[in-house]
Amino acid sequence: MSGTEPGWELYRTFLAVVREGSLSGAARALGLTQPTAGRHVDALERALDMSLFIRTQQGLSPTEAALSLRPFAESLEATSAALLRAASSHGEGVRGTVRITASEVVAVEVLPPILADLHAAYPELTLELVPSNRMEDLLRREADIAVRMQPPSQGVLVARHLGEIELGMFAHQRYLAQRGTPTTVEELAGHTLIGYDKENAFLRSVRAQFPWIQRNRFALRTDSDLAAIAALRAGFGIGFCQVGLVRHNADLVRLFSDQVSITLDTWLAMHEDLRDSPRCRVVFDALATGLLRYINGD
Repeated sequence: MSGTEPGWELYRTFLAVVREGSLSGAARALGLTQPTAGRHVDALERALDMSLFIRTQQGLSPTEAALSLRPFAESLEATSAALLRAASSHGEGVRGTVRITASEVVAVEVLPPILADLHAAYPELTLELVPSNRMEDLLRREADIAVRMQPPSQGVLVARHLGEIELGMFAHQRYLAQRGTPTTVEELAGHTLIGYDKENAFLRSVRAQFPWIQRNRFALRTDSDLAAIAALRAGFGIGFCQVGLVRHNADLVRLFSDQVSITLDTWLAMHEDLRDSPRCRVVFDALATGLLRYINGD
């Protein structure tokens, strides 16, 4: 390895090439020219004294060494973004950028009115919302605040338990008018069901509680909760939905409310270093208040 420490811009281009698979794709993603992206890769390879990509007709394929460097470069990327968010808050009052991550459904269906009220109260706040079912790593500063459906495992987080979000089985009135309303779970065998595609630990726990939930019985399989809810609203069939989303929607009818209920433990978390940040504290408190109203049905 040479004695010159590579600059962040080289790692930034390296990450873009890994993600895009080509110099041209990386250049478009970063707003650079292709020759500049190529020079960055060459400079990083010289500085590290290792080959990072295999040149093929299809593009650039990362070497084993490049793949081992990727998580560290991603950590640099997240830290750089967090630094800029912190710098944006310089000055008097509540201002700057706060990055929030939440599940797809919560981010799209629950948070927007909470964030609208928050921004109206603090117009100098800029909010970044990441709808993702992946656990964004607060320790690596991929986000400032996270809404999570399980207790945070890291000890250096400020976490607040908000309660439980209930899931139930629903169908659109239009579907039930056409196909009839099942009165027992056994009658679901004659109905169109909406469910998951790929199984995970949460779904295995659900299946243990309700053994009749089987992938081979689903007429529509999707791992997108938003797509499943859209299918419910379109009258495709019977599926799961958060109870809070249909409290004021008479078109969706709950089925087997006494027999089928799944709860999602809901937490709000942020890194303890942000505890004294005015921008993060205001957002944290607003999210807690809004989510509690949603959970409690207010």
